[in-house]
Amino acid sequence: MLSPERTTHDPVIALKDVHKVYGSGENAVRALAGVTLDLPRGGFTAVMGPSGSGKSTFLQCAAGLDRPTSGSVRLGGQELADLDETRLTELRRDRIGFVFQSFNLLPALTVAQNVELPLELAGRRPGPGAVTALLEHFGLRERAGHLPEQLSGGQQQRVAIARALITRPAVLFADEPTGALDSRTAREVLALLRDTSQQVGQTVVMVTHDPVAAAHAQQVLFLADGRFVGRLPHPTPAAVAERMTHLDASHGSGTDTPSPTVRTL
Repeated sequence: MLSPERTTHDPVIALKDVHKVYGSGENAVRALAGVTLDLPRGGFTAVMGPSGSGKSTFLQCAAGLDRPTSGSVRLGGQELADLDETRLTELRRDRIGFVFQSFNLLPALTVAQNVELPLELAGRRPGPGAVTALLEHFGLRERAGHLPEQLSGGQQQRVAIARALITRPAVLFADEPTGALDSRTAREVLALLRDTSQQVGQTVVMVTHDPVAAAHAQQVLFLADGRFVGRLPHPTPAAVAERMTHLDASHGSGTDTPSPTVRTL
């Protein structure tokens, strides 16, 4: 059985006035334009926006995969700018989980070995029964000795999620996690992410373009022109789709819109 993270009143993710600019001079592209965001521990948040709105850049900066041009990014109170590359790599390995559209499983390793891999790379061993408990939680216990090629796409994504959770990360980042799955399998994976958040208090942040996927989250944050421009609690597919329909018209002109600070779900 998964164990819940220790709860605190401090945000697990805090971004303050984060800017990210690629290039310089006339060729400069401003991907993030003053993002300020607090997310409390626990909860399932989806991030949506039009193409080029800054979703991928937000995820990369929030997860420590890229450094912002300016501003502050804190994970569990730790300022990421204070860390050199070695310590930042260790923090990502120990405190951040990643799930992507491509499953990124090692084909020569079994399901259990793929799940154990992050701990092995860190020179750690899983606690007694930890891998088995995770596989049981995700309906994969009978597949522990199988290779990835012997699994369906949905099963492979479940393995990827279990692998991301084996270190008990402060936050799980998911980038289009159901993009390679059929609609039925996608719903099953999204329900697992939602249940993991609700049952054990795991913080999940998912970037998606799909209103149906976003509706599985507890709240949806909308990005446009490199800044957050809205929040939708208790989303439904119809409400998310309607908000997205009007997003380009409202914010596509680059109007300077305040970036809300999100503090509660």
